[in-house]
Amino acid sequence: MDFRLTDDQRALVGALRDLLAARFDRTALRAAVDAAEAEGGTAIPPRDIWRALGETGFFGLRLPEADGGVGLGLPEAALLFEEAGGALVPGPLTATHLAAGVVPGAATGEAVVTLLDARGAGPHSVAHLDAADAVLVLTGTGTGTGTGTGTDTSEAEAEAEAAVTVTVAEASAVRRHAEPLRSVDPLTPLHLLTAADISEITVSGTVPARAVALRREAAVLEAAQRVGSAGRMVRMAVQHAREREQFGRPIGSFQAVKHLCAEMLVRAELARTALYAAAVTADPYETAAARLLADEAATRNARDCLQVFGGMGFTWEADVQLHIKRSWIPSVCGQESAADEDMLAEWLL
Repeated sequence: MDFRLTDDQRALVGALRDLLAARFDRTALRAAVDAAEAEGGTAIPPRDIWRALGETGFFGLRLPEADGGVGLGLPEAALLFEEAGGALVPGPLTATHLAAGVVPGAATGEAVVTLLDARGAGPHSVAHLDAADAVLVLTGTGTGTGTGTGTDTSEAEAEAEAAVTVTVAEASAVRRHAEPLRSVDPLTPLHLLTAADISEITVSGTVPARAVALRREAAVLEAAQRVGSAGRMVRMAVQHAREREQFGRPIGSFQAVKHLCAEMLVRAELARTALYAAAVTADPYETAAARLLADEAATRNARDCLQVFGGMGFTWEADVQLHIKRSWIPSVCGQESAADEDMLAEWLL
């Protein structure tokens, strides 16, 4: 079996890379950060970027062509989300992508949709609520990994589906019950809701979709963005190590720096491999592994990139700090890795 990217997949990624270079380069990224930091700044995400992504088919990528989509699959979506993660594109990319065909305007980028995953007792965080038009609300604990009462995994899937519901609520209805939460990442504004708050939200409809699969696909796409960030950290560290000189030679010639960069590359490639496996198989255990490895790669690569940059890496002008802050968001939002670790341990042992 050939796991190399096809020419069409490379062209797809190249087209998005060109779009982001033209519409969301470093200047646009820093402008978005400054606007988010300023009191009364513009909403995140910028609507012009959102519509541009919609026009390219980013959000409607997996919709059937008959419904106005591109008709591709989760592997292609993972490739694009990896590219977007490397560019730190702000906004609820995953939720809007998953809402295509469900929430009017999501596929074309006219609507911004965010996600409220109310798993466990709470409290629960939701990102980009102020900029959102609608909210996908997932309630229940199903993951698609239950044992069922027989040996058929479809039985476990059915049990998990019964434990999860997906509804759509207007963002204004959710905002009435949410409290702003100061975010470590200026490009990821957060709100907090308790279980009691969620129970009072008036929903506008139920999503006719496989709820557990939706949660699993969300995990793959979020992991893809973190893999993109991890890869970006490798490239930034290597470029800096080549250009920065100390004692009359590039710092990349020093063994300690070489080791840091090599370890970053290994982490990024391992996470990328796990991500592609999860995107192809849609297996719950592959997805858990991909999420764990992506989280580790994003967090540790950002830290090691900071080490390569030295003192200037701590400054506001350096972009390393933006990747570090983005890598912390999963833990800030309560997306702990313990559940994935326990699930994989039970499966392996």
